[in-house]
Amino acid sequence: MAIEKFEAVVENVAGLKVSCKSRDFEFILDEPKNLGGTDTGMNPVEALLNSLGACKVIVAKSFARLHKIKLKNIRIELEGELDPDGFMGKNPNAKIGFSKITTNFFIEADNTDEEIANFVDFINRTCPVADTIENGPEMISNIIK
Repeated sequence: MAIEKFEAVVENVAGLKVSCKSRDFEFILDEPKNLGGTDTGMNPVEALLNSLGACKVIVAKSFARLHKIKLKNIRIELEGELDPDGFMGKNPNAKIGFSKITTNFFIEADNTDEEIANFVDFINRTCPVADTIENGPEMISNIIK
């Protein structure tokens, strides 16, 4: 199968508020007031957690039948730990991004605990967003005038 490319365009709206666009979709990201924003949208790290959770739910829904999981419902709650002193430059020893991400799966299915645990392992191994976080891609930055 050919490599698929996904694109995003992010532009400043005002202050720390940004518009995020892909295909025909758009959403706003901002920072909370205590971090200098206007609190009109999630901040980027919250969006990252939501993207990770959404990816895991989509993987679960897409592969449940193949894995003989009788999935009735799935909810995922995520928590990321981040020390703002890292990206603010206040503590050179603090990690800039998340130091830990915890995913809590709430799965309602007519399966054994072992079957569900094996399925969660599969979800974590198969989620493209999780793989991108765990095994960082090559990052290229171009300056275009």
